[in-house]
Amino acid sequence: MSTWLWVVIVIVAAAVVLAVVWAATRTRRTHELKERFGPEYGRVAADAPTKRAAESELREREQHRRELDIRPLDPARRDRYRREWQDVQARFVDEPAGAAAEADVLIQRVMRERGYPVDDFDTRAADISVDHPNVVENYRAAHGIVTAYERGSAGTEELRHAVRHYRELFDELVEARDAEEVAR
Repeated sequence: MSTWLWVVIVIVAAAVVLAVVWAATRTRRTHELKERFGPEYGRVAADAPTKRAAESELREREQHRRELDIRPLDPARRDRYRREWQDVQARFVDEPAGAAAEADVLIQRVMRERGYPVDDFDTRAADISVDHPNVVENYRAAHGIVTAYERGSAGTEELRHAVRHYRELFDELVEARDAEEVAR
């Protein structure tokens, strides 16, 4: 065989190996993002124009989260927030809309104290999705219900669901120290 034929064979073989490695790497990254973000991966993928754009957004969220100084709550603050949450739940009986709004404010206070930016809802949800991907959809649902109530399209039963959704995120945010200590 001539030299040029060997060169072509080597180039084609190298191209095939590179293509296989590239495909395996993309598959591994996709799998890791799906594992990390759970149902949030599907939501972002459905909203993005391409799978590549969705995965890029999720990687940007991870990068942004790494830049934040997220801190656990000290035990005294956790206990105080738990008591405040109990007050929110008790208030629901007499004033459902006020309790739902207060639940959102309490979530934001806990987030702020832990180090999450709380400038706008979309940013809060994106940041929470990195650390708490399994409850971020509850946060979006609660926010959507409260917004619908403000427009007159939701009632007390929906507000009850909103407070339950807020509760799931609240529990994750307040109990995060325990989970972080176990992880260490």
